Amino acid sequence: MIIIALLFGGALLTGQVVAQGAKSQPDEKLVKQMEAAVNVFLKSLSADQQKQALLSYQDSARFDWNFTPRARKGLTFKQMNADQRKAAMALVRVVLSQEGYSKAEQIIDLENVLRVVETRPANDTYRDPENYAFLIFGKPGSDPWGWRVEGHHLSLHFSSIKNHITYTPSFMGSNPGKVLADVPQKGTVIFKDEQEIAFKLLHSLTEAQQKKADLGSKAPNEIFTSNSRKVVLEKIEGIAMEELNAAQKATFKDLIMVYLQRYHVTLKNQQWSELEKAGLNKIQFAWMGDHEPVIGAGHGHYYRIHGPTFLIEFDNTQNGGNHIHSVVRDLTNDFGEDLLRAHYEKGHR
Repeated sequence: MIIIALLFGGALLTGQVVAQGAKSQPDEKLVKQMEAAVNVFLKSLSADQQKQALLSYQDSARFDWNFTPRARKGLTFKQMNADQRKAAMALVRVVLSQEGYSKAEQIIDLENVLRVVETRPANDTYRDPENYAFLIFGKPGSDPWGWRVEGHHLSLHFSSIKNHITYTPSFMGSNPGKVLADVPQKGTVIFKDEQEIAFKLLHSLTEAQQKKADLGSKAPNEIFTSNSRKVVLEKIEGIAMEELNAAQKATFKDLIMVYLQRYHVTLKNQQWSELEKAGLNKIQFAWMGDHEPVIGAGHGHYYRIHGPTFLIEFDNTQNGGNHIHSVVRDLTNDFGEDLLRAHYEKGHR
């Protein structure tokens, strides 16, 4: 069996220590780090590989995203040598935290688990840890430009516009949610906090509060927004943060931070600052499905965190409640579109 350590050349890349502190202004340092990592990756590629990996920023493929095991544009791990794979993952290392990077690695490695669980051959192309594709949009250092990495249960999008980095839509999933099979990865739970803190918040609610938060006894089979280019949800539902007591608010904030902590500290702090500006008390928590975690039985569970500018969806219903999809969306700036609009309007003036 191919394992993830072998896939990336045997060793993890060295992380970097970044000073904390919330910033809403442009962060040139992180932009330059991302630009440098992309350029190292591109220089490692042949001319033919660069053709596969490069598209214009205006290309419609930038919005064609998915989290299923399908063929996709871009340069895959399968088409790279060991050094190129390391350089590709260095891009991910720049923009994610250590925790986020570890989740990305484990998500890719679960393809090896699925090959065993589904008794597929070692060279199977449907469950394939090498079928993760990198695409660069535009020229690094120009304005705007961006890139993405995408494969089964992983779809990460980053744009640089006027020295701002945007990172949504951002999808991470896990099948299995908990590895039960007798494989080296047995017992792995990638989204432990995402579940445990959500249940902690749910169980802390009074009966009246749960009534407001609960949208149904059966959870949906999929996140509502799926892989849409633009988020469309009719209304914000659930219980608002302003209706919670101090302890419940702290738990709710912890749950939101679980998702933001996937990203580089600069992106995390900037997003939290934007949520505060839009009003934390307006963010609502909604729940559907089982009120206790159950694997292999029951309906599974779903929750969402929905505010004026921000949406998180978490769904664990497939495979008897052992198959997780989670997504972070910016309701105003997915794919950097709000910043891009302002950028072009200013330029035309």
